[in-house]
Amino acid sequence: MQHLIKPPRLKKGDLVGLIAPGGYTSDASIQKAVKNIEALGFRVKPGNYLREVWGNYGGTVAARIADLHGMFRDPEVKAIWAIRGGSGCISLLKHLDFDLIRKHPKILLGYSDITALHLAIHRHAGVVTFHGPVASSTPSEYSNEHMLAVLMDPRASYTIPMAQENARRALLEPQYAVRTVHGGTATGPLMGGNLSLVAALAGTPYAADFKDSLLFIEEVNEEPYRIDRWMTQLDLAVGLDQAAGVMIGICENCGPQGNGSSLTLDETLDVHLQPLHVPAVSGYSFGHIRNQFTMPVGVRATLDTERQTLTLLEPAVS
Repeated sequence: MQHLIKPPRLKKGDLVGLIAPGGYTSDASIQKAVKNIEALGFRVKPGNYLREVWGNYGGTVAARIADLHGMFRDPEVKAIWAIRGGSGCISLLKHLDFDLIRKHPKILLGYSDITALHLAIHRHAGVVTFHGPVASSTPSEYSNEHMLAVLMDPRASYTIPMAQENARRALLEPQYAVRTVHGGTATGPLMGGNLSLVAALAGTPYAADFKDSLLFIEEVNEEPYRIDRWMTQLDLAVGLDQAAGVMIGICENCGPQGNGSSLTLDETLDVHLQPLHVPAVSGYSFGHIRNQFTMPVGVRATLDTERQTLTLLEPAVS
C-alpha cells in the first residue's frame, strides 16, 4: 500500500461533479440530485455523459471513464458524487488512471456498486474515498449531518452513533435492529462496502485486503443463500478471522423468499460471525437505507459494540 492520501476538504460553494459510473439514470433523478446538492450549499457540474444509456449502464465503459477522469482532471471540481449505484463499475477498473487520481485527489462519494471504485482506488491510488449516500438518495438530517462532518470538518476524532430512526423502525422491522454477536472494541482501517462487489473482487488485483481492518459490508434484495455464498468466498479468500472486527449494515429485503426451506438472514450471518474471536455486529446504520452514515475507506476507526458507535481516529480530509 502506498501512503494514504486524503483529499482536500469540501467547502460551501464548491463545485461538485455529478456522474453515473454504474447504472443509467433519469431526468427525474438528475433533478433530484441537483436539488440535493444545491440544498447543501454546493454547485453542480453534470458529467458530459450523465444522461447516456447503454443497456442498463450509464453509457459505454469509455463514456463513463471519460466522465470520471474528466472530473478528477477539472481543477474547479472539488468532489465527485455518483448519482446512483446499479451495476457496471467493475468494468471500469482496468481502465482507471490511478496516477491521475493520485495526482488530483478528490472526494469520491457513493455506495452500492460504487464499492468497486472505492476498493480499486484505495488499493492502487492510496486515496481516501467515501462510502456514503448517492446524490439521488432521499436525504435525512442524520445522513447529512454525518456526511458533511466527515467531508467538511477535519477532526482528530469523530464519533458516530447509530440512527435513532433506525432503532424506532426495528420495533416493526427486525433487520433494523442492532445485534451484537461478539462484544468488545476493535480498531483498524475501514475496509469493505457492498457484499456482492467485495466478493466479486476477491482474487483480483482490486480485492479488499481486510486483514487487521474493520470489515464493513451490506447488501440489499438478496436471499440468505447468496449472502452465505459471498461471506464464504470472503472467508476462503482472506479469512474473516483475519479482520480486526466485522460490521454488517442494515440489509433490506434479504430474508427468505418464496415457500422453500431457508435459513433466516440472522442465522446465515451467524454461521460466519459466531466462530470469530473479534467484535462482530449487525444492523449498523449503513446500507441501502435512508439514515446512513458516511465511512472514509482506509481511515482508522474504532468500533465499540457496547456504546454502539464508530469513532474515526483521524481526519478523512485535509
